[in-house]
Amino acid sequence: MTAKPIMIQGTMSGAGKSLLVAGLCRVLAQDGLRVAPFKSQNMALNSSITAEGAEMGRAQVVQAEAAGVPPEVAMNPILLKPTNDTGSQVIVNGHVLDTMSARDYFAYKHNLVPDIMRAYNDLASRFDVIVIEGAGSPAEINLKDDDIVNMGMAKMVSSPVLLAGDIDRGGVFAQLLGTLMLLEEDELRHMKGLIVNKFRGDKTILDPGLDILRERSGLPVAGVIPYTLLDIDDEDSLSDRLDVRSTKALVDIAVIRLPKVSNFTDFIALDAIDGVGVRYVQRASDLGEPDLIIIPGTKNTLADLKWLRESGIETVLLKRAAAGTPVFGICGGYQILGQEVSDPLGTEGGGTMRGLGLLPIRTVFEPEKCQVRSSGRITQVGGLLSKLSGAAVEGYQIHMGTTVLDGGASVCELVDEDGGESVDGCCEGNVYGSYLHGIFDTKECAEALAGALFEAKGLDASAVKAVDMKAYKEEQYDKLAQVMRDNMDMELVYRIIEEGVK
Repeated sequence: MTAKPIMIQGTMSGAGKSLLVAGLCRVLAQDGLRVAPFKSQNMALNSSITAEGAEMGRAQVVQAEAAGVPPEVAMNPILLKPTNDTGSQVIVNGHVLDTMSARDYFAYKHNLVPDIMRAYNDLASRFDVIVIEGAGSPAEINLKDDDIVNMGMAKMVSSPVLLAGDIDRGGVFAQLLGTLMLLEEDELRHMKGLIVNKFRGDKTILDPGLDILRERSGLPVAGVIPYTLLDIDDEDSLSDRLDVRSTKALVDIAVIRLPKVSNFTDFIALDAIDGVGVRYVQRASDLGEPDLIIIPGTKNTLADLKWLRESGIETVLLKRAAAGTPVFGICGGYQILGQEVSDPLGTEGGGTMRGLGLLPIRTVFEPEKCQVRSSGRITQVGGLLSKLSGAAVEGYQIHMGTTVLDGGASVCELVDEDGGESVDGCCEGNVYGSYLHGIFDTKECAEALAGALFEAKGLDASAVKAVDMKAYKEEQYDKLAQVMRDNMDMELVYRIIEEGVK
């Protein structure tokens, strides 16, 4: 069996490709097909760890969930995690290859074509349909040489392409027609349809423009997808979640929006609880008096620690901590809370920096990255968040540093079902740290944390009801699929998949 491909490309970053792929995966799966997502190269700080301990982009994990299949690294063989404005950590087949400048990677990437094709062919041998996601725009004419993710990928696997434009940003007709004008003849033969995405309003007003679009492009309009509010994990740098600046909820959680923030999806479960609001803070003046401060994960701990210091957020954060406000650090945020962070091998640029000094830990970066899924129960912790003691948690660890606890530190351990213990973090007073991404995703842990914050304010903790995140996600994927069915010409889509590229 060799799967039939179909590809979603976009006129720009943020055109909605990731969700369109997820929605199409869901529809095809509902129709009885075994479907897998695929993105040859993803650039994102939001990643996840598979059951085998391999790292892949979060968007492909979401798409796999929508397809009803376990995520596997073959769905995203190359992941680029920016470490600064001009370089990225290059992850191939789930493991770190190297850290490269943009120029060095551009010159090197053609060497990764065999890895891409092995991953794709592996999936193609086991599934009926592969839904491929492009990246950015196929019309970036300065990046066309050795392209491995847009038209280059479409040509490698002879995939038909649907091109999506974002009407919410304006200029969708210029986006779509301009993109087509910049494609070569051998690329245009792959284009089989257009999608107008994120439409608001009365579609009949749009119809005359769609007629002109069909006439000038020679392509059918496969769908006009309305702007729909769905709670599905987004790509990191483009998520509307990070723009939340205020909340009127009973309990206020402030997440420090680090410049290199990663895996901000760690807090979706908390934000889903009635009475709990999660907002993101970039300026010291915006911190205010929250009920909980969270320092999230980061791809560059040293750079973001320096930013905390220079922005003035460190000073106000330390004042809040001294006043008893609980502080919780996850992964890189956990490292930042310690006494010292050291990078002797230059993994993140080199050097040693003093941490915030709120936890008795020291972190040293090493070449090997920890990539492991973990589950169990939190052992006894104290302070305001003591209700977390015994809570069931599951998630994944993904970090470069090794953290050592100073003598006498209170350890935050996970105890698995077999009784084994692993040191995942530590706590002191009302300051807590953990390496576990997704720690709040379980209903038990989310309710314990929110309940503790409610009690601290004299509110009724029994009213706290967390969401079953797995069931909630399934509901959201089904809603997305229904939107696709209602607004896409699925008969055309199936025909395009069947006919392929001629």
